[in-house]
Amino acid sequence: MPAPTTESSAGSTPLDTQGKLRWIGVAFAIALPSLITWIYFVAAGRFSPEAQQSVFLIVKVVQFAFPAVWTYFVLCEALRTSRPTVSGLFLGTAFSVIVVAAGMTLFNLALLGTPLFSSAAELIHKKIGSFGIDSAWKYAVLCVFYSIVHSLLEEYYWRWFVFRQLRQLMSLWPAIILSAIGFTLHHVVVLSVFFGSAPWLVALLSGGVAIGGAFWAWLYNRSGSIIDPWLSHLLIDAGIFFGVGYELLEHTFAAAR
Repeated sequence: MPAPTTESSAGSTPLDTQGKLRWIGVAFAIALPSLITWIYFVAAGRFSPEAQQSVFLIVKVVQFAFPAVWTYFVLCEALRTSRPTVSGLFLGTAFSVIVVAAGMTLFNLALLGTPLFSSAAELIHKKIGSFGIDSAWKYAVLCVFYSIVHSLLEEYYWRWFVFRQLRQLMSLWPAIILSAIGFTLHHVVVLSVFFGSAPWLVALLSGGVAIGGAFWAWLYNRSGSIIDPWLSHLLIDAGIFFGVGYELLEHTFAAAR
């Protein structure tokens, strides 16, 4: 994929109307996920499971509709992505294997069985129960949805839109870093709910998310295809949900049988 430039097709600069529209769109897109995560994950916590599900659906539709609407109707640009590359898929898969292996090792050797994670397991079980996830099979459905569908939507949102717009406005590494920070912020909201008593762990896990966001932006920049980072994202989410997540909740699901 040719390296994006900071100029529009008409040869103008980021300070013209198109550039201002890019900044408005990307600033809104970076801030929105943290706001809606707080709405459905924290503020709506006192509502019934049905109400929480409705809030989740509404805010997610708003979030994931925004990039396409802004790109097509405001920036008047085509909605397209490039084909995946063999090297990109390989790099993404290798990165995922390393991350999942490192995460499982850290979890099993240093964190499994500690009071911190016992407390987190109770909070996680309570939170997913408030969304109506009260059995192993429902949890498996949730894992599949997040691993396959939600990860694809996040790649479209964060790499295809946020990073790609930033890349039109600045050089590569500032765009990678800024998009990775934005990608991390809404994860901090979730991690703080579960691990708020251990700020060091919130910082450690958030740092891992930021590294993932930076790697996926770099990977997307190589080919312009969201499929390359999506496969990597999918594998890591699956490893977390089916590995660490189920290990934390196994005893509660077993008790519910």
